[in-house]
Amino acid sequence: MQENNVTSVNEFFLLGFQVSQNCRIFLFCLLLVTYCGIICGNLLIIALVSTSKNLHTPMYFFISQLSISDILLPTNIVPNTLNILLNNGEAISFIGCMTQFYFFCTTEGYECLLLTMMSYDRYVAICNPLHYMSIMTRSLYVNLVILFWFLSFFIAFIDTLSASSMKFCGMNIIDHFFCDIVPLQTISCSDLFSFKLQQYILSFPLLIIPSVIIVISYGNIVRAVLQIPSNISRQKAFSTCSSHLTVVSMFYMTLFSVYVLPTNEKTSEINKIMSLLYTVFTPLINPIIYSFRNKDIKKAVQETVQKYLRSDVFV
Repeated sequence: MQENNVTSVNEFFLLGFQVSQNCRIFLFCLLLVTYCGIICGNLLIIALVSTSKNLHTPMYFFISQLSISDILLPTNIVPNTLNILLNNGEAISFIGCMTQFYFFCTTEGYECLLLTMMSYDRYVAICNPLHYMSIMTRSLYVNLVILFWFLSFFIAFIDTLSASSMKFCGMNIIDHFFCDIVPLQTISCSDLFSFKLQQYILSFPLLIIPSVIIVISYGNIVRAVLQIPSNISRQKAFSTCSSHLTVVSMFYMTLFSVYVLPTNEKTSEINKIMSLLYTVFTPLINPIIYSFRNKDIKKAVQETVQKYLRSDVFV
């Protein structure tokens, strides 16, 4: 192989989880059941929002978009991870690795932007309810979602282009269960200063600015809710945004722990567990939070079930 040549590595070997066979079987079954739950739960939300007229609002439109992201992200990660667990590691081509990394970056970036918009939506609904429908028009939130997808695809393309230009000098063993930027940097022999600088710059539109907007939005929400004299009205206002706040907290806490905290303070196994949380288990928890803690969703489920039961009776 020619040293310092990016073409010297044509494939990578993903180690996955270096544990006993019984642990791998347990993880395989857990991830398989979790993935089935992700697909079913998020498809249910998408179907309910699409068919129920009571859910044709900006908030539920954003929730359905979050469900789309929560299906795409684990679909990009889980099937290959299951194969890695069965074979105790697996080879992946250089192009396949970069493709997985590209779609991973796209869905993660889109979810960051979407959660930010959902926070702003809750801010307008609680702090400026009289002008909510005039601000959150259908053309606004549909165009914003299209813009978010475009920005996510574009920034992911820049990240992937930079990652594919890194040199690996024959090092091709990735101590992870999917192609992520941190383990790729670990085995790279390139000077990573310019690449890390680019990452910090790109983190502003996808991570830093959205985090600031979310904090400001919920700071104003808390201040507005605390000024409500009635305890019942105050609890109702908090309940309308508690589900989204729970989702945002889980997503950003795991994201910051993996990509913002210094890597030398974490072992590779801890990094893998944290990655599992936001790539697999968060997409499972999201539909649970939005369904079991949401009266409108539960009402839509009951109406749909009753509709089909009535149609079966007439048949």
